Amino acid sequence: MLLSIVVSVYNEEKALPSFYRETSRVLRSLTWDYELLFVDDGSQDGSRLVLEQLAEGDEKVKLIGLSRNFGHEAAMIAGLDYCHGDGVVCMDADLQHPPECIPDIVDRLEQGYQVINMVRTRNEDAGLVKNITSLAFYRLINAISDVHFEPNASDFFALDKRVIQVMQTSYREKVRFLRGYVQNVGFKKTTLPYAARPRVAGKSKYSIKKLFTFSVNTILCFSNVPLKLGIYAGMFSALLGLGVMVYTLLTRDGAPSGYATIVVLLCFMFAMLFVVVGIIGEYIAILFTELKDRPVYIVADTRNIGQDGSEDK
Repeated sequence: MLLSIVVSVYNEEKALPSFYRETSRVLRSLTWDYELLFVDDGSQDGSRLVLEQLAEGDEKVKLIGLSRNFGHEAAMIAGLDYCHGDGVVCMDADLQHPPECIPDIVDRLEQGYQVINMVRTRNEDAGLVKNITSLAFYRLINAISDVHFEPNASDFFALDKRVIQVMQTSYREKVRFLRGYVQNVGFKKTTLPYAARPRVAGKSKYSIKKLFTFSVNTILCFSNVPLKLGIYAGMFSALLGLGVMVYTLLTRDGAPSGYATIVVLLCFMFAMLFVVVGIIGEYIAILFTELKDRPVYIVADTRNIGQDGSEDK
């Protein structure tokens, strides 16, 4: 049996030696054979040189170099497309995803589980604000989506060969939420808890702006509820107008203070209108991105995988 470890790399020069050393030690203790598949997502530091040195010294280390930075999820999709394992584990290179969890993952694969979600019980690097917003996000998406998302699930997960084939042929959207696909794909699933380590080096690549964009795209990809906001806003506005009419008829002095009432109502109505139009615009933007059908990623070259060459998918 072959286990593929897929690792997305972007500017992780300082973390890679420690990750390789610790992960290789764990993998050598397994009964499964293994391959370490690193995807260089257009790193701007010395990560590429470190990966080439690792690939040169260890044939089990395989390298996929993307032509530019396509993003963390695109890099993981590239790894899933190129892996050959009977099972695959996707994880980060900063050692926040502990390599010592791999034996437990392999044990679950041997028990017949096809999707293994790793759920964080603790994250020492995340502050109070990030933990609160993460909790709020999962509660919101579970409330408005038909898919149930495991709170605190991460991009640390494992799939068996059957699910890998599904991911290679389906779920090829350009605007995507990979961990959502993993939880939506079905099959025999289980979860494993883990405590996230502190980053061994570097800093998080997700800024507040990127996290906000990521959250919005996730909601739009997995829920149509925002599109129904116009209906709810219209119903609320109708009730508000009915209330104003009743107040006008019943008040002793006739109509309420006209100028202020009209200005407030107009501002409120236009605000709701612009919100609804903005939401529709976001959905249209996603449709436009999908219709352009540009590749999820473009491979510039590879190491230890076969003949080098450019490829896009």
